Amino acid sequence: MTIRVIIVDDQNMVRAGFAALLAAQSDIDVVGEAENGQKGIEVSRSTHPDVVLMDVRMPELDGLSAARALLDPPPGVVHVPKVLMLTTFDVDDYVYEALRAGASGFLLKDAPPADLISAVRVVASGEALLAPSVTRRLIADFAKQRPAPREALRLNGLTPRETEVLVLIARGLSNQEIAERLVLAEQTVKTHIGRVLNKLNLRDRAQAVIFAYESGLVTPGEQ
Repeated sequence: MTIRVIIVDDQNMVRAGFAALLAAQSDIDVVGEAENGQKGIEVSRSTHPDVVLMDVRMPELDGLSAARALLDPPPGVVHVPKVLMLTTFDVDDYVYEALRAGASGFLLKDAPPADLISAVRVVASGEALLAPSVTRRLIADFAKQRPAPREALRLNGLTPRETEVLVLIARGLSNQEIAERLVLAEQTVKTHIGRVLNKLNLRDRAQAVIFAYESGLVTPGEQ
């Protein structure tokens, strides 16, 4: 199945470069481009992409506001794409808020081309993508700046095993690594993750990581 992508960035060269790179992949089709958040919303609603590559900082309407509009659409708008935020900075306040709003992750603009291609495929498949070099520090800093202990009450609905899985997600382990750590089948891990997301009303792993820190289940600096 072909992955439909639009690119929203205020720099022409960035859009052109990303479009050329992605369009060269047999399983990816670039169906639109936009130079600011407002036009990005319009293009998304007319082309119905699977993934929106969204720059964080843009004129007229920034990527955070545009992501919120796409991920929490008004009544009557049925299609909700996955949003992958693009940023020049490894720690950016907009990124925190975008993840909380439901973005499926973020990627640094200077990441290798192979990482961009992989990121689009990962997000399109329903997984979350957080730049691995900064994920733990970014989320830890976010947790310290915006503690939300009330979230801890929501943990009561999880089983001990689901709680254990959530901790490992927050520590950055993949499904395969979690399966090996807990001596479980990978499919069983996927089932547990699905239940965690459903019980906590979370969109994906990105929100699960943030929730784990906000609730105090995982604290900054823990291994």
